[in-house]
Amino acid sequence: MPRTINALIVDDEPLARKKLRNFLKPHSDFAIIGECVGGEEAANAILRVKPDVVFLDIRIPQRDGFRVLESIEPRLLPHVVFVTAHDEYAVKAFEVQALDYLLKPFNRGRFDETISRVRQRVHHGKSEPNSRFLRWLRQTAAAGENPDRLVVKTDGRILLLQTCRIEWIEAQGDYVLLHAGKDSYLTRDTMQALESRLNPRKFIRIHRSAIVNLEFVNGFKPVWSGDYKVFLRNGAQLTLSRAFRHKLQAVDQGLRPPEPSRR
Repeated sequence: MPRTINALIVDDEPLARKKLRNFLKPHSDFAIIGECVGGEEAANAILRVKPDVVFLDIRIPQRDGFRVLESIEPRLLPHVVFVTAHDEYAVKAFEVQALDYLLKPFNRGRFDETISRVRQRVHHGKSEPNSRFLRWLRQTAAAGENPDRLVVKTDGRILLLQTCRIEWIEAQGDYVLLHAGKDSYLTRDTMQALESRLNPRKFIRIHRSAIVNLEFVNGFKPVWSGDYKVFLRNGAQLTLSRAFRHKLQAVDQGLRPPEPSRR
């Protein structure tokens, strides 16, 4: 029989703690071994009672949830499920390897999904990336006019890839391949969805199968039928399709290819 999973609840709102207690009751393999309302108390409790998992609010008194984790040696950290009313911390939660990100208000079904993931991690040392959490990450990383990170699921991992490293992107069936220097990342996605998450003043769709980072473009050369050859710093040569030329011309980067002669 699997061992009991010990849980610590950290939230300064009594109703929030009560909800977590009630949602945990049907899960007989979980035991609540403590509750905290502030950051310093939480840090001390984690070291003292050594929980398997902590349900951690982010905005709490004394020190926030992230500072709580920073104050503890990595080898002593329990699994972390953030429980918060604020979605803007999703990317940072991923960076500290949170197991999940419960956004208030959540229902019992959503909570039970998290519990299943905790069980997998505690008993088997693994868990599948949570699709809801992944969506939050992507939305948060893409928020704002100049997104500088891209959330990419590849080879069973979720990566936060700096967009400034991406030189160009190519379609490969139901997947896309991101070229970043000597590295490349294959992920299941569509060109249209990826294009919508990138800064449109830096990343331009030049072909139905290619998106290019203008920072890595060296020049253009006209070929035939209104198409252009696109030369990248790394020596790659891509095609700027006539059908997509308007996207590049809409961006004032000083890289516009000239209009083809009508003579």
